[in-house]
Amino acid sequence: MDSNIIRLSAPFSYNHSYLFTNQKFKLRFPSISIRLQGRKNYHSDAKEFDESAFEAERLRLDAKARDSMAQTSKRVMEALAEEEDDPQAWKWVIRKRIWDLMEARNIAQNPRPVHHRIPNFIGAPAAAKNLSELQVFGMANCVKVNPDSPQKQVRFLTLSDGKKLLTPQPRLRTGFFSVLESSRLTPSTINEACNSLGIAKYGRPIGLDEKIKVDLIVIGSVAVDPKTGARLGKGEGFAELEYGMLQYMGAIDESTPVVTSDAHVICVDC
Repeated sequence: MDSNIIRLSAPFSYNHSYLFTNQKFKLRFPSISIRLQGRKNYHSDAKEFDESAFEAERLRLDAKARDSMAQTSKRVMEALAEEEDDPQAWKWVIRKRIWDLMEARNIAQNPRPVHHRIPNFIGAPAAAKNLSELQVFGMANCVKVNPDSPQKQVRFLTLSDGKKLLTPQPRLRTGFFSVLESSRLTPSTINEACNSLGIAKYGRPIGLDEKIKVDLIVIGSVAVDPKTGARLGKGEGFAELEYGMLQYMGAIDESTPVVTSDAHVICVDC
């Protein structure tokens, strides 16, 4: 991402000095084949959608994914303790430090515990408000926002402002992205459309051949380096994969601004 990265942190004060330029993310993706399900998950009539079954399956698969990440983290940390050379070890050290600190200081919100998640933090709505006041947000017609809990208010503000919302299918399980448009929603359903259940219920899945232009990307983070703008997610690599797919689609380029909101900044070199 040769893009501008702005970090919004709340409840701490927002500072426009958190603007980083020329941050390079060299992404290398193997040949990936994704079978999209077209409009299978798009429901113009909410009665067709089995909400309880969807939510139960989502929670089951999320728990399974977190267990897998926990095993990976444990394996890497054990290798680090034995002084084995693992280039990924420092990332897990930082993630664990942040997750442990948020739980210890009780500055996390549900879902908890925050370990192996993009952590929901106290002040996330304030960070979303800061974001909504940025010029890049005001000028954007289409905003891509991750589906995690701390960015729910960002999704709400995007739709409430009449913008098009592009959000990934959770962990890319049932497809790639879903598009939500406020014109297709009622005031009473906009809030519901901002969570995973509502995205599946009201979103229109799109394929890699969709012609769409994304004006702003909002991603969640576990930690951000204020010196470089580099960020760490929860360790599954979906943010990078989604970025690469959007580049492939021609939806973004290296000038597309990227914003991330989180509770803490870690300076790796401090």
